[in-house]
Amino acid sequence: MPRVKHSPASRKRRKKVLKLAKGARGGRSKLYRAAKETVQRALSYAYRDRKTRKRDYRSLWINRINAACRRCDISYSKFIKGLKENKIELNRKMLAEIAATDDSNFSKLVKLVKGE
Repeated sequence: MPRVKHSPASRKRRKKVLKLAKGARGGRSKLYRAAKETVQRALSYAYRDRKTRKRDYRSLWINRINAACRRCDISYSKFIKGLKENKIELNRKMLAEIAATDDSNFSKLVKLVKGE
């Protein structure tokens, strides 16, 4: 059998890795082995942090809702429980948006939950 050289494939593979490592400093963007390690680490961080971002945003929304609830003299947990009991299906993202921008409507929600 004839000898097979993989020049085009390996060049394409290396160029792809070097392109992904473009923003790195020094040899990390120029030398293949260093670039490969950098890209591998970056991709694993990106995968992990796509999951983390969802947690971070949910925690931010909860903090914003809690702050608005405290201004209206109700705890976050009682507010959420009251929403569920009154069958008000607003997700935390929308509740946080209302709490941050529209104080009057948020206080109406709180009154509804308190049963006033």
